[in-house]
Amino acid sequence: MGAPLRRLGALGAAIGIVLGLGVLGIGLGAPAQAAEVPEQEPTGPPQPNIVTALTYSGARPTVMPPHTNDWGCEPSPEHPNPVLLSNGTLVNSYADWAGLSGTLADAGYCVFSVNLGGAKGSPVQTVGPVADTATQLAEFGDRVLAATGADRLDVVGHSQGGMNPRYWIKHLGGEQKIDRLIGLAPSNYGTDLFGLLSLVQRVPPLRDLIGIPFPAFNDQEKNSAFLAELNAGGDTVPGVDYTVIQTKYDEVVTPYTNAFLAPAPNVENILLQDVCPADKTDHLGITYDPIAAQLVLNALDPSSAEPPRCRFVPPLLS
Repeated sequence: MGAPLRRLGALGAAIGIVLGLGVLGIGLGAPAQAAEVPEQEPTGPPQPNIVTALTYSGARPTVMPPHTNDWGCEPSPEHPNPVLLSNGTLVNSYADWAGLSGTLADAGYCVFSVNLGGAKGSPVQTVGPVADTATQLAEFGDRVLAATGADRLDVVGHSQGGMNPRYWIKHLGGEQKIDRLIGLAPSNYGTDLFGLLSLVQRVPPLRDLIGIPFPAFNDQEKNSAFLAELNAGGDTVPGVDYTVIQTKYDEVVTPYTNAFLAPAPNVENILLQDVCPADKTDHLGITYDPIAAQLVLNALDPSSAEPPRCRFVPPLLS
């Protein structure tokens, strides 16, 4: 029980940071805003981890990850698909992607990102109903395709952001627009959060209390009606390549195997510790993990894949 309790403590600390920033921001309960594409969006500096990124974006809630949203970017013949970054529950785009966005841009990709599913101007995002957030993501994806002239795009998503594009694929024509979906610790089959979230669902007043500011929490409980519908009839479609990159030290998607998709010819499920046993990254830190970053690059361009250099990667919060 020691390790799960420590991980829950780390999760609680991170959620405390996020909620604290939300109180300082505009709030959590306002309706989710539709995706907007201003002429020029401010971008921030690269960050070494999600804690520094959260702190930076808390005072600058509209900042975008470095090297994103260059609307004049022309995809190269080597990388014809723009990459759309899709962030996880509670965090904003900058917090999740202020490390990986630069890695992708340096590799020659046109990279795009957006805050969705939260009150406009709040550092707390991706908390609205998952279907609504996915719909907004699809709308933003259409703008990316129109701006770049690309036929299809690739999506790299974290947590809910690795799962909700599947709603886009299943219900909003995404199978014609998404070439690759790469999920970092995605909540494909939801979570029981060490039993706590599932327990809450059995107490309607608590469930409803959480559902007012955070509908996405209830949607991602492993037995939710949303996930049952999303996964009904098969959780993948032909024509889209799916990659899941997961850590066994995940303290949010529990059990961690709920991240994985059903085996199929177009599915690759990767456990980080099978690639490198020394990698101890957790759910919150996986977007800043250099081993996971190399696996993302490999999934985006298998023809140039390189084995990650195995090294010790500590858990972000312990």
